[in-house]
Amino acid sequence: MKSRYASDRGLSVRMGATMFLLGLLYVVVVVLLIAIGIGWFFAVLIAVGGLFAQWYFSDSMALYGMKARLVTPEQAPQLHGIVDRLCVMADMPKPRVAISDVHIPNAFATGRSPKRSVVCVTTGLLQELDPDEVEAVLSHELSHVAHRDVLVMTIASVAGVMAGFLTRMVLWGGLGRSRDRDGNSALMVMAVLLASVLVYCVSFVLTRMLSRYRELAADRAGALLTGQPSVLASALTKVSGTMAQIPSKDLRAAENFNAFFFAPALAPGQSLAALFATHPPLEKRLENLAKVAAQLGQ
Repeated sequence: MKSRYASDRGLSVRMGATMFLLGLLYVVVVVLLIAIGIGWFFAVLIAVGGLFAQWYFSDSMALYGMKARLVTPEQAPQLHGIVDRLCVMADMPKPRVAISDVHIPNAFATGRSPKRSVVCVTTGLLQELDPDEVEAVLSHELSHVAHRDVLVMTIASVAGVMAGFLTRMVLWGGLGRSRDRDGNSALMVMAVLLASVLVYCVSFVLTRMLSRYRELAADRAGALLTGQPSVLASALTKVSGTMAQIPSKDLRAAENFNAFFFAPALAPGQSLAALFATHPPLEKRLENLAKVAAQLGQ
């Protein structure tokens, strides 16, 4: 069922282009593996199986990792009320609602489909933002659910995961066997190793580029749904400002979930280069929301 969240042609084009390029990279690795006789079928089976498990159990894994608990309407009536209202506005199934008892102000949504999704907020977010800002953040997160971002990003990571796994296969098996072969075989193994590393690096950059754009798309779709881009901008500014005051050790502990988060948890001195960031810079997100406000005549 299609939701009322605004479609984004730019996001669709980028998703398709990224999938195509990553598919080509994947084919390159498999062809090279066949050339040196490594058991590629077994490697592919394990890697794809792992990705399927990551996608299928994405909601359970994320909740467990963030030590979040599902809450009922009786336990969190205001939070459920916000989610109910947004789901009616978006004409989409209501996800499960969870709260993570951490002081870092953030939120995330995950799940393999709109009917099997969960939206989670931290206690830090609920304490830092007012109800309108919480609604703006949740509208952003529900946009990820409506656009099936978890499925897309899982598929997009196939080439990178495969390249990393196959690199280990080469190191564990191919290099050892190459000692008993001629020099050409050893060179072939090295070529596969280098190609796998290259594929991993390129796929990493491509998926991060897609991740940054999908955050801008979710900001736009979420702001258009609520009609209040300035409120989402306010929430972004507050969350980013509070993040700068949180101890570095706490931010590092949460960095593994940056791809899911509303705003990245990055410790001072640990900021990634723009090319490798999961989220666009705050200034670009605020500029994007200013354009939405202009579009709405605000």
